[in-house]
Amino acid sequence: MDIIALLTIFVPFLGAIITVLVPRQAAKWVCQLFAALASLGTLILAAAFFNSGETSVTYQLVMFSQTEVFGLTIDKVSTLIAVAVVVLGLLVSIYSLGYMTEGNREHPHEGLPRYYAFLLIFIGAMAGLVLSSTILGQLLFFEITGACSWSLIGYYQKPTSLKAALKALLVTHVASIGLFVAAAFVFKETGTFSLSALASLSVETKTIVFLGIMMAAWGKSAQLPLHVWLPDAMNAPTPVSAYLHAASMVKVGVYIFARAIMSGGDIPEVIGVIGVTGAMITLIYGFIMYLPQTDMKRLLAYSTITQLAYIFLALSLSVFGSDLAFEGGVTYIFNHAFAKSLFFLVAGALSYTCGTRMLPALRGIVKKSPLLAVGFCVAALAITGVPPFNGFFSKFPLFAAGFNLSSEHSWLMPVMILALVESVASFGWILYWFGKTVVGEPSEAVATAKPLPRSMSAVLIILIIMSFCSSFIASNWLS
Repeated sequence: MDIIALLTIFVPFLGAIITVLVPRQAAKWVCQLFAALASLGTLILAAAFFNSGETSVTYQLVMFSQTEVFGLTIDKVSTLIAVAVVVLGLLVSIYSLGYMTEGNREHPHEGLPRYYAFLLIFIGAMAGLVLSSTILGQLLFFEITGACSWSLIGYYQKPTSLKAALKALLVTHVASIGLFVAAAFVFKETGTFSLSALASLSVETKTIVFLGIMMAAWGKSAQLPLHVWLPDAMNAPTPVSAYLHAASMVKVGVYIFARAIMSGGDIPEVIGVIGVTGAMITLIYGFIMYLPQTDMKRLLAYSTITQLAYIFLALSLSVFGSDLAFEGGVTYIFNHAFAKSLFFLVAGALSYTCGTRMLPALRGIVKKSPLLAVGFCVAALAITGVPPFNGFFSKFPLFAAGFNLSSEHSWLMPVMILALVESVASFGWILYWFGKTVVGEPSEAVATAKPLPRSMSAVLIILIIMSFCSSFIASNWLS
């Protein structure tokens, strides 16, 4: 399994090198090939793990004296999330075949080799981070994703894009200081960088280490006060927004926090209190901020900040001893990646066909493009937690765990009630925009819409299906 995992990580990096060496018209096809190979690698890895009896295993690959510098962890969580981030990378690359062309009404532009090269590097870095067994390995791939995000967010080379890219790079790089501090304290006390060493730390050191990890996690996952980069990052091409800001980059933070909780043994409750408090402040802020948005991508950006706050809430609740909350948080990472990617790619499809993603200019989508109407509806219901869509099976265990814990920690009761109110209110607001944009007579922009390329339509159909099915995949896999 270690060979399969290493190939899954390094194949996209090899593909990126080849992408910039081949003729420009061949670059996009090289990207498809190597993204497909990486996706196949994650599926084979998951199958091998299942056939081995689902026994978690860690491989120590790079040692310096007696210190583990880099290794791989193969378990239920890492294989599940690796499949999500890599396969979604493949879907985004396929979608880009149609989107990054001269036929795009909003951004008529043929994708350059560097677009596909950095997309492949990002896929490889995400696989490496998810499978890494050491803090140092996480830190390496953490920084690689930051560099890739800088390039992809600033891809169009406009002043606003370049400014947004620099902001994303600086904020997430500053946040990475927390991971540096965590790695230093772990090494000082245990002589290793292995995540498994977290359980043996003293209470004081463990608190410092978890605070450092949380700082890094807040930066990548756009939680207050380190959220400022995400809304501006919507200047990136929409496939990039879907991948970085729904499926991969923003999931780095919640994943490293989840992995630390898995490895940390008994975690000081102060970490749970800080996590819950930060999540609730971010959740309320994100909801308030997406109310006035009329740009569909900026609305989805603030919605993403809110949804990530739910994941932090679930993971923080697990610190108080709730396995249900932890499993709900991991399932949320998996499910949200598919549902929010669908929503972003629907926004991209509207930009492609109608020439705009401004919600007031869109009306009567269902009459002109039933597929986009269905995609909009499914994505909206999924991220707001309406059954039988995958978001419901993420939120239900979160609320069940939270209300159950409130019998021992009474202060959690108002927290959970407030979160429930936000969930209902967000459903109402998304439903409002659904009624304004999907039904009715087509507006001028919608009436003149052009057909979607088959590559974009195929990806939307797959994500619609996954918005129904992903929760069953996750629950069966984790159980």
